[in-house]
Amino acid sequence: MDRLLEKSVAILKEYQTDQGAFPAAPEFPPYKYVWLRDGTFIAYALDLVGEREAAGAFYTFMAKTIIRHSYKIHRARRAAEEKRPLEDEECLHTRYTLSGEEGQEPWGNFQLDGYGTYLWGLAAHLARQGRMEGLYRDVISLVTAYLCALWDCPCLDCWEEWGEYCHPSTWAALYGGLKAVLPWLEPPLEGQALAVLEVLPAKLKEEFRREGHFVKFAGRPEVDANLLWLGVPFGICSYDDPVFKTTVEKIEKELLGGGLKRYRADTYYGGGEWVLLTAWLAWYYRLQDREREARGLLEWVAAQADEEGRLPEQVPHNLNSPEHYTYWVQRWGPIARPLLWSHAMYIIAATQGPSGC
Repeated sequence: MDRLLEKSVAILKEYQTDQGAFPAAPEFPPYKYVWLRDGTFIAYALDLVGEREAAGAFYTFMAKTIIRHSYKIHRARRAAEEKRPLEDEECLHTRYTLSGEEGQEPWGNFQLDGYGTYLWGLAAHLARQGRMEGLYRDVISLVTAYLCALWDCPCLDCWEEWGEYCHPSTWAALYGGLKAVLPWLEPPLEGQALAVLEVLPAKLKEEFRREGHFVKFAGRPEVDANLLWLGVPFGICSYDDPVFKTTVEKIEKELLGGGLKRYRADTYYGGGEWVLLTAWLAWYYRLQDREREARGLLEWVAAQADEEGRLPEQVPHNLNSPEHYTYWVQRWGPIARPLLWSHAMYIIAATQGPSGC
Protein backbone atom coordinates (compact mmCIF):
# COMPACT_ATOMS: atom_id res chain seq x y z
CA MET A 1 0.00 0.00 0.00
CA ASP A 2 1.56 3.33 -1.04
CA ARG A 3 1.93 6.13 1.47
CA LEU A 4 -0.96 8.30 0.25
CA LEU A 5 -3.22 5.27 -0.11
CA GLU A 6 -2.52 4.28 3.48
CA LYS A 7 -3.01 7.86 4.66
CA SER A 8 -6.26 8.19 2.72
CA VAL A 9 -7.74 5.10 4.34
CA ALA A 10 -6.74 6.42 7.76
CA ILE A 11 -8.33 9.82 7.07
CA LEU A 12 -11.62 8.30 5.95
CA LYS A 13 -11.81 6.12 9.05
CA GLU A 14 -10.70 8.93 11.37
CA TYR A 15 -13.59 11.18 10.40
CA GLN A 16 -16.35 8.57 10.31
CA THR A 17 -18.77 9.11 13.19
CA ASP A 18 -19.88 6.37 15.56
CA GLN A 19 -23.18 6.28 13.66
CA GLY A 20 -21.40 5.62 10.36
CA ALA A 21 -21.65 9.08 8.76
CA PHE A 22 -18.88 10.74 6.75
CA PRO A 23 -18.71 14.55 6.71
CA ALA A 24 -17.78 15.70 3.22
CA ALA A 25 -15.02 17.97 4.55
CA PRO A 26 -14.77 17.98 8.34
CA GLU A 27 -12.79 21.22 8.63
CA PHE A 28 -14.76 23.24 6.07
CA PRO A 29 -18.01 24.48 7.64
CA PRO A 30 -20.24 24.46 4.50
CA TYR A 31 -19.34 20.79 3.94
CA LYS A 32 -19.85 19.45 7.46
CA TYR A 33 -22.73 17.35 6.18
CA VAL A 34 -23.24 13.87 4.78
CA TRP A 35 -23.85 13.75 1.04
CA LEU A 36 -25.10 10.46 -0.39
CA ARG A 37 -22.85 10.90 -3.42
CA ASP A 38 -19.63 11.63 -1.51
CA GLY A 39 -20.42 9.12 1.20
CA THR A 40 -21.12 6.29 -1.22
CA PHE A 41 -17.80 6.69 -3.02
CA ILE A 42 -16.06 6.86 0.36
CA ALA A 43 -17.75 3.63 1.46
CA TYR A 44 -17.01 2.03 -1.92
CA ALA A 45 -13.33 2.92 -1.53
CA LEU A 46 -13.24 1.40 1.96
CA ASP A 47 -14.88 -1.78 0.68
CA LEU A 48 -12.10 -2.07 -1.91
CA VAL A 49 -9.40 -2.14 0.78
CA GLY A 50 -11.26 -4.60 2.99
CA GLU A 51 -12.76 -2.12 5.46
CA ARG A 52 -16.19 -3.76 5.19
CA GLU A 53 -17.40 -2.82 8.66
CA ALA A 54 -16.78 0.90 8.09
CA ALA A 55 -18.44 0.75 4.67
CA GLY A 56 -21.43 -1.13 6.05
CA ALA A 57 -21.85 1.39 8.86
CA PHE A 58 -22.30 4.15 6.29
CA TYR A 59 -24.86 2.22 4.25
CA THR A 60 -26.78 1.41 7.43
CA PHE A 61 -26.68 5.03 8.62
CA MET A 62 -27.94 6.21 5.27
CA ALA A 63 -30.65 3.53 5.07
CA LYS A 64 -32.02 4.55 8.48
CA THR A 65 -31.89 8.22 7.47
CA ILE A 66 -33.75 7.66 4.21
CA ILE A 67 -36.40 5.51 5.89
CA ARG A 68 -36.87 8.20 8.54
CA HIS A 69 -37.65 10.72 5.81
CA SER A 70 -39.47 8.35 3.46
CA TYR A 71 -42.82 10.06 4.07
CA LYS A 72 -41.58 12.56 1.48
CA ILE A 73 -41.62 10.01 -1.30
CA HIS A 74 -45.42 10.17 -1.63
CA ARG A 75 -45.26 13.98 -1.70
CA ALA A 76 -42.56 13.94 -4.35
CA ARG A 77 -44.43 11.51 -6.57
CA ARG A 78 -47.56 13.64 -6.34
CA ALA A 79 -45.59 16.76 -7.34
CA ALA A 80 -44.15 14.88 -10.30
CA GLU A 81 -47.61 13.76 -11.39
CA GLU A 82 -48.74 17.39 -11.21
CA LYS A 83 -45.73 18.46 -13.34
CA ARG A 84 -44.50 21.06 -10.90
CA PRO A 85 -41.12 21.73 -9.27
CA LEU A 86 -40.55 20.05 -5.93
CA GLU A 87 -40.21 22.09 -2.78
CA ASP A 88 -37.79 21.16 0.00
CA GLU A 89 -40.57 19.68 2.10
CA GLU A 90 -41.52 17.35 -0.78
CA CYS A 91 -38.17 15.86 -1.80
CA LEU A 92 -35.56 13.69 -0.17
CA HIS A 93 -32.59 15.94 0.53
CA THR A 94 -29.17 15.59 -1.00
CA ARG A 95 -27.34 16.06 2.33
CA TYR A 96 -28.00 15.40 6.01
CA THR A 97 -26.42 16.30 9.32
CA LEU A 98 -24.10 13.84 11.01
CA SER A 99 -27.08 12.68 13.08
CA GLY A 100 -29.26 12.09 10.02
CA GLU A 101 -31.40 15.22 10.10
CA GLU A 102 -32.08 17.63 7.25
CA GLY A 103 -29.96 20.77 7.08
CA GLN A 104 -31.83 23.96 7.89
CA GLU A 105 -29.76 26.50 5.96
CA PRO A 106 -30.85 27.50 2.46
CA TRP A 107 -29.49 24.91 0.04
CA GLY A 108 -30.34 23.27 -3.25
CA ASN A 109 -31.76 20.02 -1.97
CA PHE A 110 -33.42 18.33 -4.94
CA GLN A 111 -30.67 16.23 -6.50
CA LEU A 112 -31.22 12.69 -7.73
CA ASP A 113 -27.71 11.52 -8.61
CA GLY A 114 -26.82 10.80 -4.99
CA TYR A 115 -29.71 8.37 -4.62
CA GLY A 116 -28.77 6.47 -7.75
CA THR A 117 -25.16 6.41 -6.58
CA TYR A 118 -26.26 5.09 -3.18
CA LEU A 119 -28.12 2.17 -4.79
CA TRP A 120 -25.08 1.37 -6.93
CA GLY A 121 -22.71 1.41 -3.98
CA LEU A 122 -25.04 -0.51 -1.68
CA ALA A 123 -25.46 -3.24 -4.31
CA ALA A 124 -21.67 -3.55 -4.63
CA HIS A 125 -21.36 -3.77 -0.84
CA LEU A 126 -24.06 -6.43 -0.59
CA ALA A 127 -22.40 -8.47 -3.32
CA ARG A 128 -19.15 -8.42 -1.35
CA GLN A 129 -20.69 -9.41 1.98
CA GLY A 130 -22.96 -12.01 0.41
CA ARG A 131 -26.11 -11.37 2.43
CA MET A 132 -29.14 -9.13 2.44
CA GLU A 133 -30.66 -7.53 5.53
CA GLY A 134 -34.28 -6.44 5.81
CA LEU A 135 -33.28 -2.83 6.38
CA TYR A 136 -31.45 -2.76 3.06
CA ARG A 137 -34.27 -4.43 1.18
CA ASP A 138 -36.64 -1.76 2.50
CA VAL A 139 -34.42 1.16 1.52
CA ILE A 140 -33.75 -0.31 -1.92
CA SER A 141 -37.50 -0.51 -2.56
CA LEU A 142 -38.10 3.04 -1.30
CA VAL A 143 -35.31 4.66 -3.29
CA THR A 144 -36.17 2.68 -6.42
CA ALA A 145 -39.80 3.85 -6.26
CA TYR A 146 -38.61 7.44 -5.75
CA LEU A 147 -36.24 7.36 -8.72
CA CYS A 148 -38.66 5.59 -11.05
CA ALA A 149 -41.21 8.34 -10.42
CA LEU A 150 -38.82 11.30 -10.70
CA TRP A 151 -36.02 10.29 -13.07
CA ASP A 152 -37.08 12.69 -15.85
CA CYS A 153 -37.75 15.66 -13.55
CA PRO A 154 -35.31 18.58 -13.83
CA CYS A 155 -33.07 18.78 -10.77
CA LEU A 156 -29.71 20.13 -9.66
CA ASP A 157 -26.68 18.37 -11.09
CA CYS A 158 -23.90 16.80 -9.04
CA TRP A 159 -22.24 20.23 -8.70
CA GLU A 160 -25.50 21.59 -7.28
CA GLU A 161 -26.14 23.87 -10.23
CA TRP A 162 -28.64 24.29 -13.09
CA GLY A 163 -31.72 22.90 -11.38
CA GLU A 164 -34.01 23.76 -14.29
CA TYR A 165 -32.47 21.02 -16.47
CA CYS A 166 -32.01 17.27 -16.59
CA HIS A 167 -28.39 16.12 -16.64
CA PRO A 168 -26.64 13.18 -18.33
CA SER A 169 -24.43 12.51 -15.29
CA THR A 170 -27.58 12.26 -13.14
CA TRP A 171 -29.22 9.86 -15.56
CA ALA A 172 -26.02 7.77 -15.57
CA ALA A 173 -26.14 7.50 -11.77
CA LEU A 174 -29.81 6.50 -11.86
CA TYR A 175 -29.12 3.92 -14.54
CA GLY A 176 -26.21 2.44 -12.61
CA GLY A 177 -28.16 2.31 -9.37
CA LEU A 178 -31.38 0.85 -10.74
CA LYS A 179 -29.54 -1.78 -12.76
CA ALA A 180 -27.45 -2.81 -9.76
CA VAL A 181 -30.44 -3.45 -7.46
CA LEU A 182 -32.62 -5.37 -9.93
CA PRO A 183 -31.88 -8.72 -8.22
CA TRP A 184 -33.55 -7.48 -5.02
CA LEU A 185 -36.69 -5.93 -6.51
CA GLU A 186 -40.10 -7.55 -6.37
CA PRO A 187 -42.90 -7.03 -8.92
CA PRO A 188 -44.28 -4.55 -9.82
CA LEU A 189 -41.30 -2.40 -8.77
CA GLU A 190 -38.96 -4.56 -10.82
CA GLY A 191 -41.03 -3.80 -13.90
CA GLN A 192 -40.95 -0.08 -13.22
CA ALA A 193 -37.17 -0.13 -12.90
CA LEU A 194 -36.80 -2.19 -16.07
CA ALA A 195 -38.96 0.31 -17.96
CA VAL A 196 -36.71 3.20 -16.90
CA LEU A 197 -33.57 1.23 -17.71
CA GLU A 198 -34.91 0.41 -21.16
CA VAL A 199 -35.59 4.03 -22.13
CA LEU A 200 -32.62 5.80 -20.54
CA PRO A 201 -29.75 4.93 -22.94
CA ALA A 202 -31.65 5.95 -26.06
CA LYS A 203 -33.06 9.06 -24.40
CA LEU A 204 -29.57 10.01 -23.25
CA LYS A 205 -28.37 10.21 -26.84
CA GLU A 206 -31.54 11.88 -28.01
CA GLU A 207 -31.35 14.63 -25.39
CA PHE A 208 -27.64 15.16 -24.81
CA ARG A 209 -25.73 14.37 -28.01
CA ARG A 210 -24.36 17.29 -30.00
CA GLU A 211 -21.84 17.09 -32.85
CA GLY A 212 -20.84 13.55 -32.02
CA HIS A 213 -20.30 13.95 -28.27
CA PHE A 214 -22.32 14.25 -25.09
CA VAL A 215 -22.85 17.69 -23.56
CA LYS A 216 -23.15 19.03 -20.03
CA PHE A 217 -26.92 19.35 -20.44
CA ALA A 218 -29.34 20.16 -23.24
CA GLY A 219 -29.01 23.92 -22.76
CA ARG A 220 -25.21 23.89 -22.53
CA PRO A 221 -23.20 22.50 -25.48
CA GLU A 222 -19.86 22.14 -23.65
CA VAL A 223 -18.53 19.02 -21.94
CA ASP A 224 -18.26 18.44 -18.21
CA ALA A 225 -15.80 16.06 -16.57
CA ASN A 226 -18.75 14.36 -14.87
CA LEU A 227 -19.59 12.85 -18.26
CA LEU A 228 -16.95 10.24 -17.43
CA TRP A 229 -19.68 8.75 -15.20
CA LEU A 230 -21.53 7.58 -18.31
CA GLY A 231 -18.85 4.91 -18.70
CA VAL A 232 -17.22 4.49 -15.33
CA PRO A 233 -18.69 3.39 -13.05
CA PHE A 234 -22.34 3.50 -14.08
CA GLY A 235 -22.16 1.92 -17.51
CA ILE A 236 -25.00 3.63 -19.32
CA CYS A 237 -22.49 3.76 -22.21
CA SER A 238 -19.91 1.15 -23.09
CA TYR A 239 -16.30 2.28 -23.24
CA ASP A 240 -16.18 1.65 -26.98
CA ASP A 241 -19.35 3.64 -27.71
CA PRO A 242 -18.16 6.17 -30.31
CA VAL A 243 -20.11 9.04 -28.73
CA PHE A 244 -18.64 8.30 -25.31
CA LYS A 245 -15.12 7.94 -26.73
CA THR A 246 -15.41 11.30 -28.50
CA THR A 247 -16.70 12.83 -25.28
CA VAL A 248 -13.68 11.60 -23.33
CA GLU A 249 -11.35 12.96 -26.01
CA LYS A 250 -13.05 16.34 -25.77
CA ILE A 251 -12.76 16.29 -21.96
CA GLU A 252 -9.04 15.56 -22.30
CA LYS A 253 -8.53 18.32 -24.84
CA GLU A 254 -10.55 21.06 -23.14
CA LEU A 255 -10.33 20.34 -19.41
CA LEU A 256 -7.08 18.51 -18.69
CA GLY A 257 -3.98 20.46 -17.67
CA GLY A 258 -1.94 19.05 -14.82
CA GLY A 259 -5.27 18.05 -13.27
CA LEU A 260 -8.83 17.95 -14.58
CA LYS A 261 -11.29 20.85 -14.40
CA ARG A 262 -15.05 20.46 -14.06
CA TYR A 263 -16.03 22.54 -17.12
CA ARG A 264 -14.69 25.58 -18.96
CA ALA A 265 -17.15 28.13 -17.55
CA ASP A 266 -16.71 26.97 -13.94
CA THR A 267 -16.04 29.84 -11.54
CA TYR A 268 -16.34 28.09 -8.14
CA TYR A 269 -13.10 29.03 -6.36
CA GLY A 270 -11.97 30.30 -9.74
CA GLY A 271 -12.60 27.06 -11.61
CA GLY A 272 -9.34 25.27 -10.85
CA GLU A 273 -8.23 21.67 -11.29
CA TRP A 274 -10.13 19.11 -9.23
CA VAL A 275 -8.30 16.36 -7.39
CA LEU A 276 -11.19 13.88 -7.34
CA LEU A 277 -11.87 14.31 -11.06
CA THR A 278 -8.21 13.82 -11.92
CA ALA A 279 -8.30 10.55 -9.98
CA TRP A 280 -11.53 9.69 -11.82
CA LEU A 281 -9.83 10.05 -15.18
CA ALA A 282 -6.97 7.92 -13.87
CA TRP A 283 -9.57 5.28 -12.91
CA TYR A 284 -10.91 5.32 -16.47
CA TYR A 285 -7.38 5.09 -17.89
CA ARG A 286 -6.57 2.07 -15.74
CA LEU A 287 -9.71 0.30 -16.89
CA GLN A 288 -8.59 0.99 -20.44
CA ASP A 289 -5.06 -0.36 -19.88
CA ARG A 290 -3.62 3.15 -20.20
CA GLU A 291 -1.35 2.62 -17.22
CA ARG A 292 1.31 5.19 -18.04
CA GLU A 293 -1.25 7.98 -18.30
CA ALA A 294 -3.03 6.78 -15.16
CA ARG A 295 0.22 6.79 -13.18
CA GLY A 296 0.95 10.33 -14.33
CA LEU A 297 -2.41 11.57 -13.07
CA LEU A 298 -2.09 9.73 -9.76
CA GLU A 299 1.34 11.27 -9.26
CA TRP A 300 -0.22 14.68 -9.85
CA VAL A 301 -2.92 13.89 -7.28
CA ALA A 302 -0.33 12.79 -4.73
CA ALA A 303 1.59 16.02 -5.28
CA GLN A 304 -1.45 18.03 -4.14
CA ALA A 305 -1.39 16.52 -0.64
CA ASP A 306 -0.10 18.75 2.15
CA GLU A 307 2.57 17.74 4.68
CA GLU A 308 -0.09 15.85 6.64
CA GLY A 309 -1.19 13.91 3.55
CA ARG A 310 -4.52 15.72 3.23
CA LEU A 311 -5.99 16.25 -0.24
CA PRO A 312 -8.06 19.31 -1.19
CA GLU A 313 -11.18 19.53 -3.32
CA GLN A 314 -9.39 21.49 -6.03
CA VAL A 315 -6.22 23.49 -6.53
CA PRO A 316 -6.04 27.05 -7.91
CA HIS A 317 -4.02 26.10 -10.98
CA ASN A 318 -4.86 27.37 -14.46
CA LEU A 319 -7.91 29.22 -13.15
CA ASN A 320 -10.86 30.09 -15.35
CA SER A 321 -11.60 33.19 -13.27
CA PRO A 322 -9.00 34.42 -10.74
CA GLU A 323 -11.39 37.08 -9.42
CA HIS A 324 -13.86 34.37 -8.43
CA TYR A 325 -11.14 32.55 -6.53
CA THR A 326 -10.69 35.68 -4.42
CA TYR A 327 -14.46 36.00 -3.99
CA TRP A 328 -14.91 32.45 -2.66
CA VAL A 329 -11.91 32.63 -0.35
CA GLN A 330 -13.32 35.80 1.17
CA ARG A 331 -16.78 34.22 1.46
CA TRP A 332 -15.99 30.71 2.75
CA GLY A 333 -12.27 30.64 3.47
CA PRO A 334 -9.57 28.46 1.87
CA ILE A 335 -10.48 25.55 -0.39
CA ALA A 336 -11.82 22.54 1.53
CA ARG A 337 -9.06 20.25 2.84
CA PRO A 338 -9.23 17.38 3.50
CA LEU A 339 -12.07 16.54 1.12
CA LEU A 340 -12.94 12.94 1.87
CA TRP A 341 -14.26 12.35 -1.65
CA SER A 342 -10.81 13.26 -3.04
CA HIS A 343 -9.20 10.64 -0.81
CA ALA A 344 -11.83 8.09 -1.80
CA MET A 345 -11.22 8.63 -5.51
CA TYR A 346 -7.48 8.26 -5.02
CA ILE A 347 -8.06 4.92 -3.29
CA ILE A 348 -10.40 3.77 -6.06
CA ALA A 349 -8.08 4.76 -8.89
CA ALA A 350 -5.01 3.34 -7.15
CA THR A 351 -6.61 -0.05 -6.51
CA GLN A 352 -8.76 -0.62 -9.59
CA GLY A 353 -7.27 -2.16 -12.69
CA PRO A 354 -8.47 -3.52 -16.03
CA SER A 355 -10.18 -6.50 -14.35
CA GLY A 356 -13.21 -4.47 -13.30
CA CYS A 357 -14.66 -1.54 -11.40
